[in-house]
Amino acid sequence: SFQILEITMGKRMRRTRPLCSCVSPRLKFLTPHSIFSWYEEDLWTEIAKFLDGRSLVMLASTSKWFHRIIMEDIIWKHACLRDLQVPDPGKVAFKWINLYAAAFNGCHSYKFRQQDKHIDWMRIGAFSFDSQNALLTENLIPPLKVLKEKTTEKMLESNGCCVVRNVKSGIWIADLQLVRCPVCDLNTCDGTMQVLDARHIELFLSEGYQDGSWDYELLGSHNEKKQANGASAGIFDIKHLKDRSTSAVLDLKSWVGKPNDWQPKAMITSYAVAVNTNLQENEGLHVKFHVMKSGKNGEIVSIRMSEQLQ
Repeated sequence: SFQILEITMGKRMRRTRPLCSCVSPRLKFLTPHSIFSWYEEDLWTEIAKFLDGRSLVMLASTSKWFHRIIMEDIIWKHACLRDLQVPDPGKVAFKWINLYAAAFNGCHSYKFRQQDKHIDWMRIGAFSFDSQNALLTENLIPPLKVLKEKTTEKMLESNGCCVVRNVKSGIWIADLQLVRCPVCDLNTCDGTMQVLDARHIELFLSEGYQDGSWDYELLGSHNEKKQANGASAGIFDIKHLKDRSTSAVLDLKSWVGKPNDWQPKAMITSYAVAVNTNLQENEGLHVKFHVMKSGKNGEIVSIRMSEQLQ
């Protein structure tokens, strides 16, 4: 069993001298013609699939042999998909060990840009885009509808939602950011704007992002000039709007906080992510929709929905 293998591995790593098969207690269970080796690649590849990123790095540092085994891309792919709880996206542009690091090294988009405005953040999780079409909405009231005949401006004005196309498919990572109000420069600002911030898993490794040539552009905005009970935002893969998992996101009673709970709440499924923060008395919300493209006419690789108190 894995527990036995794990205990054996722990004992081996604490020894001060290398084990030799001739002194192995396991040899008494072997036939005279059997050959036992502690260094079975297939065995350690399977063991590695149960280890987290930190444990994998520690094991790889023990010897050149383990380093070669642990650095196999298939091991880091398994760890990445397992820890993010997402399906295999197929072909990716970077090594999986780098994708794992970009997902779990504690970085977020405001750490690279506008750090002076950033206050706090929370990792929500990962989801996938199976298609290249997304619905962005500040209203999480079912049923969600895609009004194809309307322009982005009209959709935002009438329904507080819009459709974006040419979204980069694959794994996306979602964070909830708390930033200072963009209309003031007071360091004492408590932070009256939350941002649902989603990015493709490859974004931080892309040259266009690193050199600053890719930036966010404003799709549009929506003003709600009356009392808002909560600041909500959702990103949905249009192909999966009718999935059961999407219905779970729209079941607000199952995950949104009670009226006097002011802590942000989030819900993430295979093809959708949503957030909600209950609000005290206010005069409405100003919501902005931003996207980042991989070049002028490239795919959308990041989405931001910001909600600011009026």
